[in-house]
Amino acid sequence: MPFLKPIKRRPALLALIGPGLLVAATGVGAGDLATAGFTGSQLGTAVLWAVLLGGFLKFVLTEGLARWQLATGETLLEGAARRLGPIVGWLFFPYLLLWSFFVGSALMSACGVTLHAILPVFEDAVRGKIVFGIASSLLGLLLVLAGGFKLFEKVMSYCVGLMFFIVVLTAFLLWPGTAEVMRGLFVPSIPDAGGAGITWTVALMGGVGGTVTVLCYGYWIREKARSGPEDLSLCRLDLAVAYTMTVLFGLAMLIIGSTVRVEGGGAALLVRLAEGLEVPLGAAGRWIFLIGALAAVFSSLLGVWQAVPYLFADAWRLFVQGDAAKGGAVDTRSGPYRWFLRAIAIVPMLGLLVDFKEVQKLYAVIGAAFMPLLAALLLVLNGRRAWIGRLSNRPSTVAVLLATLIFFGGMAWAKWTG
Repeated sequence: MPFLKPIKRRPALLALIGPGLLVAATGVGAGDLATAGFTGSQLGTAVLWAVLLGGFLKFVLTEGLARWQLATGETLLEGAARRLGPIVGWLFFPYLLLWSFFVGSALMSACGVTLHAILPVFEDAVRGKIVFGIASSLLGLLLVLAGGFKLFEKVMSYCVGLMFFIVVLTAFLLWPGTAEVMRGLFVPSIPDAGGAGITWTVALMGGVGGTVTVLCYGYWIREKARSGPEDLSLCRLDLAVAYTMTVLFGLAMLIIGSTVRVEGGGAALLVRLAEGLEVPLGAAGRWIFLIGALAAVFSSLLGVWQAVPYLFADAWRLFVQGDAAKGGAVDTRSGPYRWFLRAIAIVPMLGLLVDFKEVQKLYAVIGAAFMPLLAALLLVLNGRRAWIGRLSNRPSTVAVLLATLIFFGGMAWAKWTG
């Protein structure tokens, strides 16, 4: 009937917070599962504060890049290319290639050891890690090539729900006591742990909520057609939800790790972590934890395989082809996107031959180095009203960005002089 107007349906909550959840899921698997588990085993609950601080800093950094993009219509890479020149490309390309190798190896290794723990068909844990790691990488490659963004988003949403519920439930069942948790959250300290305390703490903060992958948030909000300052409140909402979940996941994994003493190194480490949970939780608890762990690490692998080629393709356009104009959505059928997708799924397989624990630590530390670089870039780009208008940095944001530089600089100095 003509006088009846169609009722507009509000978008579902999942659709509203989708890009933030993609950032969280992509960062959580690699950064939080293994790194937080190992850190908890090495340092206990004393460094719970580092998860809180790392999550807060990642929120500020990701909100800053969203603010730049919504104010200017440019991704952060486009803005850096147009205003700072080719030096950004000279610095970014080598870093992206190095980081991609280590994150790819870490993700394949994590998927491999988790699948080996679930399906121990190989007597040798290293062989299981290699075979299952390669299979996971190729499956992720196939899903990205065949399914596009919609399939990627759907698979990720299921993985996020599963991993979050299982890991938080496991930590609740292993709760070490409220007083101990409160002390770890609000009384900052770093145990020595044989001289590795600072390294593991920085690795933990670097892993919480992703590193280079936070740049992908700009491409995901383009997929959702968020393009102006009026969308900033929505971005802040989905990032707040995402990083709250990320912090809870990281805290849960640290608590889980603190209950199990994981000795030695190699591919069996994650298996021993799961086996250690069998004592307090029983065989069912071990299996449930491993399923949640697999959801976490595979969602992270899938997120990196889908998103990081965006960065490479955009950087290729900006710094190699010299096209610094504002771009639209990255063409996932383009040569640079597909070349890099195949490369990140295949070349890091070489890292499967390296000790699992060391790959995880190297990946997280290299990723942590990106945080002060991103903070410095946001201080420059978002600090100019002539470039960003009314969405420029507030004094409180400037203080947090400067604190990020000082904190990581201080950690590096303490590690160097120690």
